[in-house]
Amino acid sequence: MSKAAIALAKRVDSRILFLREQKIILDSDLAELYGVEVRHLNQQVKRNSKRFPAEFLFQLSKKEMTAWRSQFVISDNGRGGRRYRPYAFTEHGAIMAATVLNSERAVEMSIFRDPGFRAAAGNPDCQSADRGQAN
Repeated sequence: MSKAAIALAKRVDSRILFLREQKIILDSDLAELYGVEVRHLNQQVKRNSKRFPAEFLFQLSKKEMTAWRSQFVISDNGRGGRRYRPYAFTEHGAIMAATVLNSERAVEMSIFRDPGFRAAAGNPDCQSADRGQAN
């Protein structure tokens, strides 16, 4: 594996969370990896909703959002923080998002499949050290 591929794998792996007994990546992290704004990513997902079944994408519940916010010290509404619950993409959802986005980076990333997503879902060692686990 090339140095660039290893660096990319580490970057993607650091953003993968374990939630609802599966590995996910939040919309803000996926948008950053794909080089687009979060609103653009979410807009394209809504426009192509038939391509995103529940096994590809879900929105965090209020309880999950509260736990996520407190765990990562995200500011409250009205103070520059998120005003909506983020979307969580599974591996297949992240790849599908790349197909509906018109960004060179998204195309590159859809070809690269991160080993972190491929690891066993129940493996506690797969939990990101930087991001932790939201319940």
